[in-house]
Amino acid sequence: MSILIDATTTFIVQGITGREAVNLTRECLDYGKGAQVVGGVTPGRKGRDVHGVPVFDTVDQAVAHHGRPIDGSVVTVPPTFTKDAVFEAIENGVKLVVIVTERIPRRDVAEMVELAALRGARIIGPNCLGIIVPDVVKMGGIGGPAKDAAKSYTRGPIGVISRSGGMTTEMSSTLSAAGLGQSTAVSIGGDAIIGSTYAELMPLFEADEETEGIVIYTEPGGRMEAELARWVTENDSRLPVVAFMAGRFMDEMPGMSFGHAGTIVEGKEDTASEKIARLAEAGITVAEEISQIPEIMKAKLNERSAAA
Repeated sequence: MSILIDATTTFIVQGITGREAVNLTRECLDYGKGAQVVGGVTPGRKGRDVHGVPVFDTVDQAVAHHGRPIDGSVVTVPPTFTKDAVFEAIENGVKLVVIVTERIPRRDVAEMVELAALRGARIIGPNCLGIIVPDVVKMGGIGGPAKDAAKSYTRGPIGVISRSGGMTTEMSSTLSAAGLGQSTAVSIGGDAIIGSTYAELMPLFEADEETEGIVIYTEPGGRMEAELARWVTENDSRLPVVAFMAGRFMDEMPGMSFGHAGTIVEGKEDTASEKIARLAEAGITVAEEISQIPEIMKAKLNERSAAA
């Protein structure tokens, strides 16, 4: 099993004729069993194709051509047009929107997330690389070219959630090298406002029989870790969680920038040390180094097995 996507998931690529989107489409088609990319959208380009995927002017045209609802969309359009593209997808029945675009105004993101909630849709991102079910399918640029993704991601019982696209692959590769494959890996994005947080994805992993543990990559800034700790505690989660906290140096260097827009430390609760303490209170182990994650996870899995 997996969460969010599987081999039957159909999706479109909005902005498909852009250079990044052309490469992304090829990577998705080549990976695993081959993604069901049923169309692309770029206004004014109807009638063309990208790697055999037909291009349309609108999402409505793509849905009509497909003849039934389309499950998802990967949005790669420039930030100025992202809100319109996401609104168009959601209003045409798309229930899963992966937003690759970065530097989108916060107000636009807030409005997109609000509409998704009203329509029963889910957003992953923005500023993310997408979702991958190892050896089966990927939606987005996660893992890069198919041959590279196949080296880093392997099928197995560990769910991966990361604010950093690149670190999603790094952690998964480290797990794979230690014999711990992944059920689903999700790059959720590093912006201050995103569509799906750790706590919002946990119920999906909790319900997935294949998933036996969770690994997260996190950073200073924001309150997502507090939400995760609260969810794990209140729901008595069956899944052991291991985390890696980047940017610990920021506690000693106030005002230091750390790349992602979401790493704005607005108060003591947002600092790395406070987040680590809060996660620990919820039984979530924070590794000192990424290389330690597999052994910590193996120990937790053994503990759960012995207790059962």
